Amino acid sequence: MSRIGKLPIDVPAGVTITVDSDVVTVKGPKGQLIVPHLSDVTVALDGAQAIVTRKDDEFIAKAQHGLQRALLNNAVIGVTKGYEKKLEVNGVGYRVNGGGNKIELLLGFSHPVNYVAKDGISLVVEKMTITVVGIDKQAVGQTAAEIRAIKKPEPYKGKGIKYADEVLRHKAGKAGK
Repeated sequence: MSRIGKLPIDVPAGVTITVDSDVVTVKGPKGQLIVPHLSDVTVALDGAQAIVTRKDDEFIAKAQHGLQRALLNNAVIGVTKGYEKKLEVNGVGYRVNGGGNKIELLLGFSHPVNYVAKDGISLVVEKMTITVVGIDKQAVGQTAAEIRAIKKPEPYKGKGIKYADEVLRHKAGKAGK
């Protein structure tokens, strides 16, 4: 039995889950998310809980059991609390401007870099910190990864864009005489 898949999902008040043959729709105070309904598992609503069960003990059913539960739980958390990732910009002369769904990054290139986020994602800029906020966990993580990829932190001085909780290992520079 999947350790993740067998756990019931608590559905808070104000959140409705609609199960169709190919999708599961989760509506809440922050918006609506659509999760694919995988073929070898079933989603049942039992009062204030959603329970995911698999149809048989085939390998693919076991794999989809935990996946379906995790996707559904992420959607419930997203429509109630939302997700956010923080990025820090480090470097002399580096600047970040903007907000909403557009930011302008000055990262030592010969030109400013403009980044436009997808719908449903908002970017909050405070000094040298970028906060990516949204209800879809995958979209928030993908947006943060795309922004970080513009200028990854380098290992000698740590200049670049890094996650707020990321720990960088610095390399030693050239040895002097």
